[in-house]
Amino acid sequence: MTAAFRDLRDFLSRLEAEGELLRVKAEVSPELEITEITDRMSKSPGGGKALLFERVEGSGFPVLTNAFGSGERMSMALGAQDLDALGARVSGLLDMRPPATFRQKAALLPELLSLSKCLPRVRRMSRPPCQEVVLEGDDVDLGLLPALKCWPQDGGRFITLPVVFTKSLEGKRNAGMYRMQLFDRRTTGMHWHVHKDGSHYFDGYRRAGKRMEVAVAIGTDPAVTYAATAPMPQGLDEMLLAGFVRGSPVDLVKCRTVDLEVPATAEFVLEGYVDPEERRTEGPFGDHTGYYSLPGEYPVFHVTALTHRRDAIYSATVVGRPPMEDCYMAKATERVFLPPLRMIVPEIVDYWMPWEGVFHNIVVVAIRKEYPMQARKVMSSLWGNGQMSFAKMIAVVDDASLLRDKKRLLAHLLDAMDPWSDLVVTEGMLDVLDHSAPHALYGGKLGIDATARLAGEPPRGKKRFGRTGSGEETIASLRALDRGFVSCRAIAPGSRNPLQLIALRKGGQSTNHFIGRLAEAGRTADQGVVVLYDDIDLADDSLVLWRSFNNIDPLRDIRIGERSVIVDATRKGPADGFAREWPDEIEMSAEVKKRVDQRAKEIGL
Repeated sequence: MTAAFRDLRDFLSRLEAEGELLRVKAEVSPELEITEITDRMSKSPGGGKALLFERVEGSGFPVLTNAFGSGERMSMALGAQDLDALGARVSGLLDMRPPATFRQKAALLPELLSLSKCLPRVRRMSRPPCQEVVLEGDDVDLGLLPALKCWPQDGGRFITLPVVFTKSLEGKRNAGMYRMQLFDRRTTGMHWHVHKDGSHYFDGYRRAGKRMEVAVAIGTDPAVTYAATAPMPQGLDEMLLAGFVRGSPVDLVKCRTVDLEVPATAEFVLEGYVDPEERRTEGPFGDHTGYYSLPGEYPVFHVTALTHRRDAIYSATVVGRPPMEDCYMAKATERVFLPPLRMIVPEIVDYWMPWEGVFHNIVVVAIRKEYPMQARKVMSSLWGNGQMSFAKMIAVVDDASLLRDKKRLLAHLLDAMDPWSDLVVTEGMLDVLDHSAPHALYGGKLGIDATARLAGEPPRGKKRFGRTGSGEETIASLRALDRGFVSCRAIAPGSRNPLQLIALRKGGQSTNHFIGRLAEAGRTADQGVVVLYDDIDLADDSLVLWRSFNNIDPLRDIRIGERSVIVDATRKGPADGFAREWPDEIEMSAEVKKRVDQRAKEIGL
């Protein structure tokens, strides 16, 4: 484990020393331009470099983006060369139980002494770094912050990397990360979802009819920033996790206008409150799903004080279609929280959450299989556990090496799966941002059992789908029936479940119209696993996976027949009986793309 970073600028110094930081000296706009530059860097091989924009139009503060946007930088941020080893340490922290006997107390003493060195501590400082400049009351002006408008349809400028501190009515501290739209000089939105701790605490204040005090730290040391995103058990202090990761306590200081504590070395701090009876329309916002999250009614944060370091650095993140910076943060969580997950589901050997599944939509789990229907037990355990309960699709295998070889994994799934016995379709809770389900917050879920059969389990059927033709043969037969068929890609035509990807131009028609045409085209067109998409480049594997994981509700969109499994991954609308609003995909404006193209050399791209 490396030494802890004292603050954000200590981390920046390390990034620069390691050649991981690009200083952008050209003046750039916080409206769209920083996003386009960051998006290009994020999607370059390995995640590119962290970006420090030294001259930001309309602001006296520099902006940092993509600081965590590579595997190397994420490990560096957490002071761990091996994230799995860090996960084992975190597992020990979460598994601490009160000792029952004197001997147990004595055995636990060294761990408790070590842990005591990581407990957050409130320091008395006459002028802590985060309060070198203090603006209160009418002097507060959120326009001083170089907050970003990230995407063209965004409802405004947003604070995108805030560490939001709250306390429950019982005094339990929580630190979470919830985006904040700037409404005016002294108010923002507070976008906490119904499933998050901040929202749970807020609901308690609402029932009590009391204002809830809030403090927001921007530009914290990397362990604190990460801890605010981590899926901690409810009620466990994220500042303890941050100190545990750092190997040293997080120094906190009292706020000036609210009864809360914040990291002493934060670059900016916003203090204030939310009123339980006040809500305002927030959004849209280009989100980490790659789609815009739609406008909604959320609490309003009233800022009573804005404090900052004299030469403060504004820290931000840009999210959108993966890969982007948050993918590496999610990958760290995947590795760090594997050992704690094994405490609950001990047969898990490893798991993989593809970026294209935007964290929750697909989980592939490798297990040690020892008894019949164990794969189903694992699915049920995960769907009933913490943030894993948001998972829309869970595939279970019994060979962990498959998780490290995507082509072998796909081949295994296509060759092993018996659609009539291995697919589990059910219903449950979903992430707030899932747009494809017929209802908000819940919808269909799919489990795939691709493990070997054991004695006592019914054998897989011998039935196989017939061999498909080439993509060119299939699309030719389909276009003869309907010009709405655009292209086809055939994958593993000789496997048990040959895969056909078909792109459509629906033109206002329902997907059912095209499914009917598949049957008319003959046995090769509706053979095997057929996945239907809107008109996209079917050769782009990442795009295909992203559309598949995000646009499907398993209860509605997967149809198992005698000759095929048909999966509808198209955009749904009124013709399909879809009543909710389907969000647009995020895309930067042509004007901004052109401007960045013209300035690429000046910017340093």
